[in-house]
Amino acid sequence: MTDPDHDAMLAHYRQCNEAARLTRAGHSRLELERTRELLIRFLPPTPARILDVGGGTGVHAAWLTTAGYRVQLVDAVPEHVETALSYGTFGAALGDARRLVEPDASVDGVLLLGPLYHLTSAGDRHVALREAHRVLRPGGVLLAAAISRHMAVLDWAAAGGLTDEIVARLRPMLATGEHDTTLGFAPAHFHRADEFAEEVTAAGYADVRVLGIEGPAWPAVDAADDDRRPDIMASALRCARLLEDDPAVVAASGHLMAVGIRP
Repeated sequence: MTDPDHDAMLAHYRQCNEAARLTRAGHSRLELERTRELLIRFLPPTPARILDVGGGTGVHAAWLTTAGYRVQLVDAVPEHVETALSYGTFGAALGDARRLVEPDASVDGVLLLGPLYHLTSAGDRHVALREAHRVLRPGGVLLAAAISRHMAVLDWAAAGGLTDEIVARLRPMLATGEHDTTLGFAPAHFHRADEFAEEVTAAGYADVRVLGIEGPAWPAVDAADDDRRPDIMASALRCARLLEDDPAVVAASGHLMAVGIRP
C-alpha cells in the first residue's frame, strides 16, 4: 500500500463506524451471517489458534473467541485496535498484513477479511498472502475476502443511481479492478473470482476455492427491508449457499471468500 493509499484508508475508517458496519444494512447482515458460516465450516476445530489480520474492531474475533478459538487480531487502524482491546477476550495489536510479527508456522488459521481490499497493487497482495502462508502451520487454513469486481455496479443499480455518468465512471474499474474513490470508499482493488483464485494459488496455497459470500440475491435484501421481511433474508441465505461456487453467478456476490491450505 502506498503512503497516499494508506492515509486515505485511515481517513475513511476514522470517519465511519466500522464496528456497526456488519449490522447496519440488510446486505451487511447477510455478509456477516454467511461469513460466520464459512469460518465455522473451514477453520480447524477449536481450540485452534487464529490470526485475524485486518480484523477491524473485533467483530469476528470476539465471536470466534466465544466459540472457543484462541484469537489474535492485527489491524492497521489504531482506533480499531483500541476498540478491539476493549472486549478483553482476545489479543489485539497494530500491524501490517505485509509484515506480521508472528513466528513461522505458529497459527492454525489466518483470516484476511479486509487487507486485500486496500492493497491495491498485486505485488503487495502477494506479499500479504505470503506472510499469512509463513505464519500458518502446515495444513493450516487461509480464509481471505475480496470485494467482487461487480459489486459497485450492482449496488448503484439496486439503489436506482446507475446513470449514464456513473456507468462511464465505473467502466475503468470493470476493466482493471481499480476503484474510483470519487464514487466513495477508500482506495481499493475489486477482484474477479478467477483472478482471486490465481493470486491465492500463486502465493503457495493448495486446494484453493473461491466462493460467493452474500450470493446474487443480496440487493433484494436491501430493497425489501429485511427487518420487515425476514423471509427475504432467509431466501437470500439459501440462494447464497446453493450458488456459492457456481462459476456462472459467483461474481454477482458482493464479496468473495478464498479458502486455501498451506501444504
